[in-house]
Amino acid sequence: MDYLMTLGIFASIYTILAISLNILTGYAGQVSLGHAALFGVGAYTSAALTVNLGFNYWAALPLSILITALVGALIGLSSLRAHSDFLVLITIGINFVVVALLKYTPFFGGPYGLLGIPRPSLFGEAMNTFEYFWYAVGWASFTILFVYWMSKKYIRTAFEAIKEDEEAAEAMTVSVPRFKIYAFAISAAFAGLAGNLWAHYMGVIFPGNFSFDTSIEIMTMIVLGGIGTIRGAVFGAVLLVFLPEYLRFVSDYRMLIYGLIIVFTMLFIPSGLLGDNSITWRWTRIFKKGDRVAKNNEN
Repeated sequence: MDYLMTLGIFASIYTILAISLNILTGYAGQVSLGHAALFGVGAYTSAALTVNLGFNYWAALPLSILITALVGALIGLSSLRAHSDFLVLITIGINFVVVALLKYTPFFGGPYGLLGIPRPSLFGEAMNTFEYFWYAVGWASFTILFVYWMSKKYIRTAFEAIKEDEEAAEAMTVSVPRFKIYAFAISAAFAGLAGNLWAHYMGVIFPGNFSFDTSIEIMTMIVLGGIGTIRGAVFGAVLLVFLPEYLRFVSDYRMLIYGLIIVFTMLFIPSGLLGDNSITWRWTRIFKKGDRVAKNNEN
């Protein structure tokens, strides 16, 4: 049972990560291949605050989210002077820079990482796996609800306008620089939350946990599930957490498989498995419409 709970915790964390990247790439059209860097900033910030500086977990939680959001906003500033391919290269570079800083900075434990990261406590007792599962699921649910709420607001419209055509967005009085920074900051905040949850569940973190490989995994989740949709991000995250457990015999080729998934999906099913224009989603809507028609005829 603990094994399934652990997979559920990982699925919840990666759901938050996938949705956070989806805000940036799926909604605002800012492609990032260095999202694991923000994941790492959140994890190491919270871990360093609790292990090295003696902070209580509940004080470290908002600080880790805030600091990661600020780092995301700073990256967003760089996006104002770079577009498309250049932004992708910048985010890749940032990922390598962050990993190097973590690896060669003694305060962050260097290559040996940080050990002894405490679990959150409830009534003076550290959370067990069952409690942490519901804690992670709660945060994943909050993330889904927040992004659903955001999708009904003007900010989502502004993001999509920037994604489609920045010049046209400016002509429609959308402040492109401001909303780009918003996209990076909001995306980073949720990545920082995911990092916090990861660090305090694992109890130990290493720079390699947040490498470029992890960025590719996160991107694969939203590409496979369906970029620009909440359901696609959730589906891709859950699928790519549980599926490898049944494909351990090819674990050495994991990154090759992820690369092939991205290439195949972009070439043949660019909307992903559950994207708005995907065959799967269109058929689902057709079946639902057919059921409604049948019920109306019966009545």
